Amino acid sequence: MRKHSVLGMVLILLLAGCAPSFEDKQEVVKDSKDKKETAIIPKYKISEEYYQTILPFEPSKARGLVVSNLNTRYDIEEFENGLMRLAQTQFDPEEYLFQEGQMLSSSTISSWLNRKFTKSQLQEKDLKASENLGLNPLDPGKGDIDKRNEENPIYLAHILEHNYLVKSKDNSVKLGGVVIGLALNSVHYYQKEAYGATYEQKIDSKKLKQEGEKIAAQVLKRLRSMDKLKNVPITIALFEQNEKSSVVPGNFISYTNIGQNSNSIGKWNDLNEEYFLFPSAGAEKKYRDDVNTFTNFKEDVEEYFPNFNGVIGRAFYMDDQLQSLNIDIPIQFYGNSEAIGFTQYVAGLVMERFPKYISVQVSITSVNGPEALIVREANQAEPTVHIYE
Repeated sequence: MRKHSVLGMVLILLLAGCAPSFEDKQEVVKDSKDKKETAIIPKYKISEEYYQTILPFEPSKARGLVVSNLNTRYDIEEFENGLMRLAQTQFDPEEYLFQEGQMLSSSTISSWLNRKFTKSQLQEKDLKASENLGLNPLDPGKGDIDKRNEENPIYLAHILEHNYLVKSKDNSVKLGGVVIGLALNSVHYYQKEAYGATYEQKIDSKKLKQEGEKIAAQVLKRLRSMDKLKNVPITIALFEQNEKSSVVPGNFISYTNIGQNSNSIGKWNDLNEEYFLFPSAGAEKKYRDDVNTFTNFKEDVEEYFPNFNGVIGRAFYMDDQLQSLNIDIPIQFYGNSEAIGFTQYVAGLVMERFPKYISVQVSITSVNGPEALIVREANQAEPTVHIYE
């Protein structure tokens, strides 16, 4: 493995052999299935923005379910990462530890994602009334199928649970709070017959938010009925996922914090977050100056390789202010030295073209896979560059 000096910038080796040591650790006692177990908190922490976790790792009780329920990998990433970002409004990363959801199993979540069933449908499915747990509107099963789907779309696509542990003075950890993400559909997809064509019904954003808040109230009631969640703070966030063809993720639209002794939802906090593809007509219309900056960067890249035209960006805005920009550059290289030279050039452009207050990440790939990664955090003096070997 070789280290390349790229315009005086730092090269971080991300391979497993170069990972930080976790020998420094702290042992704590954790409740697990009504018995005490020893757990470990690694002392190494990547950033003040990230939560520490405990070892051994315990996967979510609903692990993998998110992949089949959300439309795109972009939605999956934003749903999971954004939920952890919102958790910080309630649970300070300096005081809480992160753990994947342990309260809601795959079967529980799946049953909640169902439609409500009519009595006849329950009989057909050989289900009890107590198993009629669907949080989505029932489909009467009779009448015009288009009208039925227009009036009763699937609002709730997925439920994601994150747990936050707090350390006590006696060197033990216990559940300190729960964050629940409700992924909502901006587009409802349905079929008129098995294996037939797929039709779509767009859902009004205002209506979706109203239905999401109704669903959140039912979810809170069910969580409070669980012994371990009767008296812990809970945060519930609503996420509007994008349509299946989108190349940018959806966004969180609101969240609410429920105190440890509360059984009802009070105030919802609206969020002004959105993603845009650069370049695109929508971004050009709303954020012309930012698109022009990106276009200048794109033209500089294309000047290096005159026959190349494939630079795209995904911009994240919060309160109408550009926060971060992820750029993909797929290109064919004909040698390692060519890849190194191009990476140096692009890294320089990142520093020259984009304002210091935004985070920029550039992924350079080829048919052979990842070639280089350039990361410039907000207000960072020099970017971090990794050239894959």
